[in-house]
Amino acid sequence: MASRILLRTCKTIQLARINVPMRLPQRALAAGKGIPTDEEQAAGLERRILQSLKKGKDPYSIFKPKHYAGTRADPHIVPSTQNKRIVGCLCEEDNTQIVWFWVHEGRPQRCPSCGSHYQLIHHDLPH
Repeated sequence: MASRILLRTCKTIQLARINVPMRLPQRALAAGKGIPTDEEQAAGLERRILQSLKKGKDPYSIFKPKHYAGTRADPHIVPSTQNKRIVGCLCEEDNTQIVWFWVHEGRPQRCPSCGSHYQLIHHDLPH
């Protein structure tokens, strides 16, 4: 007799579980909108970086720089937050020695060894 009662209660519990719709956790799915994207959950400096990348800017010079000819008309661009910066020039491709020199803000300056031109451009950080 006790086994019959136990079987009946197990059956009713299983039927109740089948008919009850499953609830999704609200915290994980942000009220039915799905999983939030990186832009939606980014905060602080990361959010500013993502917004500037979306506008097409390169906030921390993380992309490969554009190739410049190095002439006076098309000098190599050197970004800096100061009014001068030290630059190292590999004058030849297989050269093992680096020629170091200062580039100041204003007109383009030449490398003392090979003659390539470099121009300093003021670069503001996004934070």
